[in-house]
Amino acid sequence: MTRAPELVIEMEEGSSIALVTDAGMPVVSDPGFRLVHLAVRHSIPVIPVPGASAFVAALAASGMPVDKFRFLGFLPSKKGERKKALEELREATKTLVFYEAPHRLVEMLKDAREILGEREIVIAREVTKVHEQFLRGTIGTAYEYLKKRPVKGEITVLIGARAESAAEPGVPAASIISQIQAVMADRKIDERAALKVVARARGVSKSEAYRQLQSEKNQRI
Repeated sequence: MTRAPELVIEMEEGSSIALVTDAGMPVVSDPGFRLVHLAVRHSIPVIPVPGASAFVAALAASGMPVDKFRFLGFLPSKKGERKKALEELREATKTLVFYEAPHRLVEMLKDAREILGEREIVIAREVTKVHEQFLRGTIGTAYEYLKKRPVKGEITVLIGARAESAAEPGVPAASIISQIQAVMADRKIDERAALKVVARARGVSKSEAYRQLQSEKNQRI
């Protein structure tokens, strides 16, 4: 928004300026912020008009806790800076929401799994558009799936809080049944093959994953 100073001058001279974007809500992770910031500094009234916002829509459809969340915009593009930012989020007790570029998504998931551990995740693509898609599972299952099936478009990522904060008493933060079902649906494979994928994603043996699966099934009876 290099024209912000010029536009502010025009508004001070009596002009009305409308700020619009070709997608999403103006100013939210958008350079239009510079114009609004400068307008406020010059005591120029700013009137918001509600519009579609990918991260709000993704939150609403995610199924994750939304009473407390933290929107982070885009994580740093450089690996070292991104890992540092994720380190600062390790103890977060809120749902984490941010945007990510498609070509960095898999590397980000790899870093997130390494630093945050295995957590519930929802990846929303092209929210409110024709090719809208929601991928649900854990960071590990999402990583395994997307490194073989790259996606394009605008990406919103939602990561659950650390397990001990996210879980309700007696309920696992990330259901192994839902993880297996997600892998079965995504890869069109049977439960036995999906169990192997989920075990690897959780960092446990196949026998331990099977024990967890049976335990969760028994709790649901």
